[in-house]
Amino acid sequence: MSEELKNENGFGSSLELLDALGIGPVWVRRELAVEEAVAADAVMPAAAETASPLQAAAPLARPVAQPVQHEDLEDAFAAAPAAPVARPAPRPAPAAPAAPAMPRAPERRSAPVEDDGGPPSWLDEMDFAASVEPALILDGIGEDEGEDAPAQVDPMVARIAAMEWPQLKEIVSDCRRCGLCKGRKNTVFGVGDEKAKWLFIGEGPGRNEDQQGEPFVGPAGKLLDNMLAAMGVRRGDNAYIANIVKCRPTGDDGRDRPPSPQEVASCLPYLQRQIALIQPTVLVALGKTAAISLLGMDPSTPVSRLRGTVHRYQDLPLVVTYHPAYLLRTLGDKSKAWADLCLAMSTYQQQSSN
Repeated sequence: MSEELKNENGFGSSLELLDALGIGPVWVRRELAVEEAVAADAVMPAAAETASPLQAAAPLARPVAQPVQHEDLEDAFAAAPAAPVARPAPRPAPAAPAAPAMPRAPERRSAPVEDDGGPPSWLDEMDFAASVEPALILDGIGEDEGEDAPAQVDPMVARIAAMEWPQLKEIVSDCRRCGLCKGRKNTVFGVGDEKAKWLFIGEGPGRNEDQQGEPFVGPAGKLLDNMLAAMGVRRGDNAYIANIVKCRPTGDDGRDRPPSPQEVASCLPYLQRQIALIQPTVLVALGKTAAISLLGMDPSTPVSRLRGTVHRYQDLPLVVTYHPAYLLRTLGDKSKAWADLCLAMSTYQQQSSN
């Protein structure tokens, strides 16, 4: 080997690295070959006695350098450093077969594929600031569609809220805000003292009410009048009677039915304006439909869960009891209805004393 290659920086260390990995060089420098030959001559007789046939054949598998001439050896020794670096005497023969590590080298050059359920590698290249864009787009869509926008408020509701009694009665008589207008004979506006302290609210007109245009007539109306008399009031005297809806709700069979939520929503602004004009001291909800409509509760809520408690409607006390038509079918609950009326009267006294 030429002097330039021998003195090249890092060359010897590279060979030592290959030896440590068990790969071995494909060629050997002259001075190293001399040392290996001398060391091999010293150990081969002893090793040959104990080595297995595989181990004895192993040294033959090592790549052998070109034949070294005597003159080259003298030149190599003359050029060798005064204190040569000590090398291990003989490298074990099995080091050469340890080369199975070589096939794993390509695996170290390429990253393994992630398959553990974690995020893929391409997420590292994403601009996470852009991930906020879908939320911004959705917000924009919501504004275009008018979600939660006050513009959806029916302008007619604002007109009703500013009406006085004559205007309110006139607009109810010709109302077309829901489909109940198609089957009615008369609208049932309400009856009683327009400055009453007691306001009784039922569900809707029945057949008799639709024909006469007045709430609570017929057997249910007579029972309500008796209930009022037991309380010390009477129809038209410090009491006002109204319904949630102003027209009679009927099914396909022509029989009475509870109003639908859409029908209640269409007609409720009229009742709300009546309450605002009357300013009663106590409200009494007669039946389930009146109670859940005024309190905004789930339609499946039974009356039994609403009784016995003083509720609030726009800062006004509200007591719930059974509808008179129900009491005609269930006479045993009349005592419960009387207890509700007693609660209403005690509430009235408390409100009047304040």
